[in-house]
Amino acid sequence: MNSDQVKKGFQRAPHRGLFMATGVKREDFDKPFIGVCNSYVDVIPGHCHLNKVGAWIKKCIRAAGGVPFEFNTIGICDGIAMGHGGMKYSLPSRELVADSVESMVKAHCFDAMICIPNCDKIVPGMILGAIRANIPTIFASGGPMKAGTLDGKAVDLISIFEGVAQLNSGKITEADLERVESAACPGCGSCSGMFTANSMNCLCEAIGLALPGNGTILAEDKARRKLWKKAAARIVEMAKAESPKPRDLITLASIDNAFALDMAMGGSSNTVLHTLAIAHEAGIQYDLDRINAISQKCPNVCKVAPSCSYHMEDVDAAGGIPAILKRIAGIKGLVDKSCPTVSGKTLGKMIASAKAKNDQVIRTVENAYSKDGGLTIMRGNLAEQGAVVKKAGVMPSMLTFEGTAICFNSEEEACAGILAGKVKPGHVVVIRYEGPRGGPGMQEMLNPTSYIMGAGLGESVALITDGRFSGGTRGACIGHVSPEAAEGGLIGLLKDGDRIRIDIPGRKLEALLDDGEVARRRAAAPAWQPRNLSGWLRRYSLMVGNASSGAALM
Repeated sequence: MNSDQVKKGFQRAPHRGLFMATGVKREDFDKPFIGVCNSYVDVIPGHCHLNKVGAWIKKCIRAAGGVPFEFNTIGICDGIAMGHGGMKYSLPSRELVADSVESMVKAHCFDAMICIPNCDKIVPGMILGAIRANIPTIFASGGPMKAGTLDGKAVDLISIFEGVAQLNSGKITEADLERVESAACPGCGSCSGMFTANSMNCLCEAIGLALPGNGTILAEDKARRKLWKKAAARIVEMAKAESPKPRDLITLASIDNAFALDMAMGGSSNTVLHTLAIAHEAGIQYDLDRINAISQKCPNVCKVAPSCSYHMEDVDAAGGIPAILKRIAGIKGLVDKSCPTVSGKTLGKMIASAKAKNDQVIRTVENAYSKDGGLTIMRGNLAEQGAVVKKAGVMPSMLTFEGTAICFNSEEEACAGILAGKVKPGHVVVIRYEGPRGGPGMQEMLNPTSYIMGAGLGESVALITDGRFSGGTRGACIGHVSPEAAEGGLIGLLKDGDRIRIDIPGRKLEALLDDGEVARRRAAAPAWQPRNLSGWLRRYSLMVGNASSGAALM
């Protein structure tokens, strides 16, 4: 066992003494040592209950014959960090989580690990760390939040963000907004729609890192407690067998499976960023055009808020991720059912008995929302290295759009401009210098996109950015534009009044400028000046790659 390095032989007597000081018994040294990587923090709704989850999982590990050692990572709530300078730390925190996981496992020689993430950057951060550590690992998330209800309708976090713009435009009162904010987030769990956290927790099932139900069983559902117990027992088995390890599970084929699920359910555009980073960490060459190839043959059979009124509890009741995978597995070459999973079964065997229980929530292939997937990779002179749009959240009338640029050099400028009424029908809002390097940290743009929707401009205004979007974003919003403005990308040379053409079915994003005009602007443009930074953000801005490589550190 890996832990023999710190517990076996006379030379490890000091180590055993230190272990016994923590409560380890003499008889425990022949048992597998299991790291319990928790992301409990009080400030995130998806994580505020994870101290109790960690205690339960440790109890179950002991019962299964293992010795648990809990440690924590940091966690940032994107919703609370949004709309101010704190959001610059969100994407960079993925790297801090990964580094902490790697450090703890390598320093203490655990035999296996169970990861308890839930929200946003924490899930991919733990995956990156698990790849580096490469010991048997199961992901057992904290579970999604139940949707709120108000006047008989489902509401969620996005309802509050859009309510801000509705109040600003006089469509609702302050009392109305207070009612929404009091109802939208009824308890613990990752926010209730197909936002980034739930998207990544669902993808963990498809990639083979988590047991069925990981992505959809509600945080406060009794079935979630059973899932944690099952994961705890299974990780002890995996520790004794010393397999499978993350690098056995994360392969070109399993990443294809993850993206197939992503396309089928219209996941967050952030999944592209994170899954590319995961592939990079695993040493797998994976480019954006491969994602488009999967999208072209994968129908969008499931939509979840913000793309429709269904929430995670509806998906779970309808059969969950296994049912979605089974729906699309019959399409030739789309799902590789031979891929191994942490269950000990292949993906095919894991989904064999699955059944879709509601054909409205999980549609048949014949009755899909669209014949292609919920995410689209776009190219063109504005996105030579690619851009991403959540096609499942775009109204049909906006799938093709030509408009006039109105440019902002930060998210803050854009928010102020939208709320001040500067954005009019026919505009393409351009938000730049918000990429991984230029931001730095690639801020999520849920505020401006929600303000556009809340102001009733969702079918007359588009938005492009070298930043990224929350999974809660909907509308004709194109992010991850690469190269970013700070790298000299064309997005940084645009001027108010330029014409921009968006063709989502044709996968094209273009500024209607001739080559001569682009060359003149490029020659006259001043060199990009990085923001005045200190501390971690300064180091991050110097090391980070662009979005087309998953914003992986170089």
